[in-house]
Amino acid sequence: MTRTTGGSPKARIVGAELRRAREEHDVGVRELARRLGMDHSKLSRCESGKTAASPEFVASVLAALGVPEAERERVIELARGADRTNWLSPGLPSADHELTTLIEFEKTASEITEVSPFVISGLLQTSNYARAVMTSGTESPGDLETRVTLRVGRRDVLTRKKGPRFTFLVMETALRTKIGGPVVMADQLRQVVTMSEWPSVTVRVIPADLNIWHPALHGSYILFEFPKADPIVHLEQYASAVFLHEREQTDAYRSATDTLRGLAMSPDDSVKLIAEVAEEMENMT
Repeated sequence: MTRTTGGSPKARIVGAELRRAREEHDVGVRELARRLGMDHSKLSRCESGKTAASPEFVASVLAALGVPEAERERVIELARGADRTNWLSPGLPSADHELTTLIEFEKTASEITEVSPFVISGLLQTSNYARAVMTSGTESPGDLETRVTLRVGRRDVLTRKKGPRFTFLVMETALRTKIGGPVVMADQLRQVVTMSEWPSVTVRVIPADLNIWHPALHGSYILFEFPKADPIVHLEQYASAVFLHEREQTDAYRSATDTLRGLAMSPDDSVKLIAEVAEEMENMT
């Protein structure tokens, strides 16, 4: 029925789906456990992702809640392989399922560190910048706007009273890449400056003139750290996303993050540079 995972990425997302379905149907944990003929603590462990729910178990839970068949099948399919430590999520990085996965980790993390060589973090993006990043030419305008709204809405987690602390380590290259054009980019950089003043947000720039090879040159990643669960690392690739959970791997990214903190400019100097680049963009128009 279930298997202990220690909170693997996919098990946590399946658990979140089960919890969301239960809450949407206004059923308590104990009542649902009674319907299933099981101890409520087992159900709680599945909802937290500490125990991976099998597809069969997911099917029984959702059936007991009266979830429609199409939605049941979606979550059942998601549950396949939930006991694996790491998770390769197929589909383009802008896909809805990956955004909702990131939102779940952002909601439950105590600290988030994002490293980006080329793009401004999704948590800090303006609508116009997000639209420029996410446009592929294959989606309908309605689908694109839905994804833009979902991405921009992610920043709300940074204003929650017990929300995560967010550190953005960005290469100077990303500041000077005019995604969407100078006007869009200038507005985006001004927003980064504004959001850097939020108590939960720290922005630090990795200078472009470093004469050494450093971890950010290997690509972007997000390190999620949780109060009661092991860290998760998210890697965004062109046609898929990877969520890493094995201790050896997450420790390597923690070490890489420490290295980049040592190379990055101070928060004050970083914000000053970002404002200067924004002014340069504005003068191009």
